[in-house]
Amino acid sequence: MSVHRTDSSSARRRRSGPAHSAGRGRRGPLWGGLAALVLLSAAGFAAVGWTSAGTGGTSAGGRSTASAEPGGPAESSPAPTRPTPGLSASPRPPASPSDDPPAGSSGEASGDASGGSGATSEADIPASGPGTFTTASGSSAKVGKGTVLRYRVDVEDGLDLSAADVARQVEQILADRRGWTADGHSAFQRVSGGATDFAVRIATPGTVDKICGQYGLDTEGKVNCNVADNVMVNLRRWLLATPVYAKDVTAYRALIINHEVGHFLGHGHVGCPGPGRPAPAMMQQIKGMFGCVPNVWPYDGRGRLVTGPSVP
Repeated sequence: MSVHRTDSSSARRRRSGPAHSAGRGRRGPLWGGLAALVLLSAAGFAAVGWTSAGTGGTSAGGRSTASAEPGGPAESSPAPTRPTPGLSASPRPPASPSDDPPAGSSGEASGDASGGSGATSEADIPASGPGTFTTASGSSAKVGKGTVLRYRVDVEDGLDLSAADVARQVEQILADRRGWTADGHSAFQRVSGGATDFAVRIATPGTVDKICGQYGLDTEGKVNCNVADNVMVNLRRWLLATPVYAKDVTAYRALIINHEVGHFLGHGHVGCPGPGRPAPAMMQQIKGMFGCVPNVWPYDGRGRLVTGPSVP
């Protein structure tokens, strides 16, 4: 689910721009069929893998695609110039609680899903936190063309997450050539101080609910949102992903960032463009794939926008 609110002046500036071997004898057919199914299934999931196609071939610990290009053809169309209201009703301008997932085989991510040393379960996720944050130190180089959007990465205090590691993943996602920089006018730079255009903030479900709720959004302790200059990432989604991306949590993380930053840039929700086609990053994939195959990137490896019909 995703609803978006982009009230900041920088967000308004962006919107005003050009917008998962055959046997022998009588067993041969059966085993052959099973093998084919396995191969097809694996190929379908690999199509959304995470290998980075952007920053000098390095792979970010996101949850994206294993191939440089999502499986199947992609639609090429101009980016929308105005955001589309999200699904959650809001008494204020559109905001975006979003739980959309990305899939793929992970590349050089950050260990397991928790960033720690062991599998994470639902019971491991704290329901709430102090509501205070630690900002990742340091900065990154500018990526993309156009006026740079400065952002910081915040992690709620008390979480078993390294702010530096989270920042590295976010940097790699935003620098990937299949990301929003492919639009030709979006540029990003991570900073740790001074003026910023937006912040990527990982927080407990309770804290996400509180911050998103201040803008009239109900994230239900489950989903992410973009409100004003805050890209709020629900810790549950960051660590566990969704069923479609459960085997590649790092790939799912790319979908979170691409989807919510997409809202910040003024992009609204779209639907599946057709069976077998890559799911757009701005599609609410958590609500169902509707025949589309997993994909976490806004653009494909050839620089074509992966999109679909606009949805309310």
